[in-house]
Amino acid sequence: MDLWIAIVGMAATAVAGAVLGVIAHKSLSEKKIGSANEQAKRIVEDAIKSAESAKKEAIISAKEEIFQLKKEADFDVKERRKEVSRLERRVTQKEESLDAKLEAIERKEQALADKHTAVDKLRSEVQSTLDGQLAMLEKIAQMTRDEAKAELLGRLDSELSHETAMKIAEYEERLKDESDMRARDILSLAIQRCAADHVSEISISTVQIPGDEMKGRIIGREGRNIRTIEQLTGVDLIIDDTPDVITISGFDPVRREIARIALEKLVSDGRIHPARIEEMVEKARREVDGAIKQAGEKAVFETGVHGLHPELIKLLGRMKFRTSYGQNALRHSIEVSMLAGVIADEMGVDVTMARRAGLLHDIGKAVTAEVEGSHVQLGVDIATKYRENKDIIHAISAHHNDVESVCALDFIIQAADAISAARPGARREDVENYIKRLQKLEEVAGDFEGVEKTFAIQAGREVRILVKPELVDDDKMKILARDIAKKIEGELDYPGQIKVSVIRESRYIDYAK
Repeated sequence: MDLWIAIVGMAATAVAGAVLGVIAHKSLSEKKIGSANEQAKRIVEDAIKSAESAKKEAIISAKEEIFQLKKEADFDVKERRKEVSRLERRVTQKEESLDAKLEAIERKEQALADKHTAVDKLRSEVQSTLDGQLAMLEKIAQMTRDEAKAELLGRLDSELSHETAMKIAEYEERLKDESDMRARDILSLAIQRCAADHVSEISISTVQIPGDEMKGRIIGREGRNIRTIEQLTGVDLIIDDTPDVITISGFDPVRREIARIALEKLVSDGRIHPARIEEMVEKARREVDGAIKQAGEKAVFETGVHGLHPELIKLLGRMKFRTSYGQNALRHSIEVSMLAGVIADEMGVDVTMARRAGLLHDIGKAVTAEVEGSHVQLGVDIATKYRENKDIIHAISAHHNDVESVCALDFIIQAADAISAARPGARREDVENYIKRLQKLEEVAGDFEGVEKTFAIQAGREVRILVKPELVDDDKMKILARDIAKKIEGELDYPGQIKVSVIRESRYIDYAK
């Protein structure tokens, strides 16, 4: 019992203690809360005071800034007003200056108008005076104004003709002094260094046979052998009464050479029948092809021209069997190449290009028998096909003046071609063409006014013109000679050059009775 009482007492004591503890804790908490509230209130009050202070400072700073900006704005306005005032003064001054200038211009225009009036009046007076003087001069001279003008123009024309003739003579003398000797030296040197003999080819070839019995074998039974030869080679065999000779006729020198070689082989072999003829003709064709290639290679080696297309070398070899006025085309091309090289060397032009152009200038002649067209155009086409240099192609096209010469290489090839063709013994010309050329030369020279007679001499290398002395004076002779030379250059084709000699002769005849 006492235990339970003790326990209850202890429990009551514990409860009482707990209650007292709670009360004490609550009292302490209330004190802390009150203190915190007071502190928070002080903080708020401090913040409000600080904000008000900052606000006042901001307002003061803003007012100061506004004052400063207003001050600067007032200064800018004042400066701009000064600038505007200055500009207004300048504009006013310029307007005053312009007004003054306009007044001065108006005064000058008025003065100028007055001067024009005075000049017109003076011109009218001068014209009246001139008319009076002209009328007096016409009366004194007994000539009208137009007649006097015509006489003055006639005298002026005569004086100008004389001056022109004197100038031409002066220039000709100067050119002769400076260029003739140089050109003569170059050309003579080229001819001396490159002179060559030309083989004259004709349209027939002959084959020697051992006897007339061989003629019958060549003809064959009912002429089958000779027909086979003619069909395979494209030539004509002429078997006549000439002893021990068979003549081969044909305009194609390559075919004629094939026929000659084949016929010589048949005569040497002795077995002559169609099958054997075909075999020998084929062998002869291969042999001629080899000779053509060899001739082209020899020409290239002789002239020192390298890098030619193989087809161009073959075409050069074909020119061995081509002639022009009796001059072998290949030898002519080789000679032109060598001449062009010498002339180019003397003139300081590329020698290699000159030799190449000279060798190829007549390459078109290698195909003129198979292809239609001039050898110049064919040569241009061939050189273009095998991608030759454009300067060489132009030299080929210009060597007969088919196109205008534009560079030194063109003139060099023309000169070399003319030298090779015109030198003595280089070419033959039939009588009919020779006579026609001389007649044409005389006709061209005789077309000019004042020409009485013309004579082509020196195988067409000189034309002499006799003029009427009453129509052509000494001064006009020089101009006439120049005009005739220009017309000959433009209308005639000729190798080398033609000398134009104008002769004026006055004769007075009387008789003593």
